[in-house]
Amino acid sequence: MGYKNGRDFLPPSLLKQLQDYIQGEIIYIPKKEQTRAGWGENNGTRQTIQRRNHEIYRLYENGSTVLELIQTYHLSEDSIRKIIVKTRCATARQH
Repeated sequence: MGYKNGRDFLPPSLLKQLQDYIQGEIIYIPKKEQTRAGWGENNGTRQTIQRRNHEIYRLYENGSTVLELIQTYHLSEDSIRKIIVKTRCATARQH
């Protein structure tokens, strides 16, 4: 995020309106909602976590215990159980 002087790119009428509300301060103008990516979409984190969660569920379904999954993935018991339940529900909806 870079600093830009409003005089360089805003129409004079809009600049004047903004000055009525705030003068000489730095403001942040967020992107439009439709152009904003969701959490983890741009850097692949969302897919990485989904793959990990499906792997945890697959291992659980194939006989791994919650304790083994805790030790393997270094997550809390609560997190492992939530992943199992959430993935089970998502898998059931797909079929």
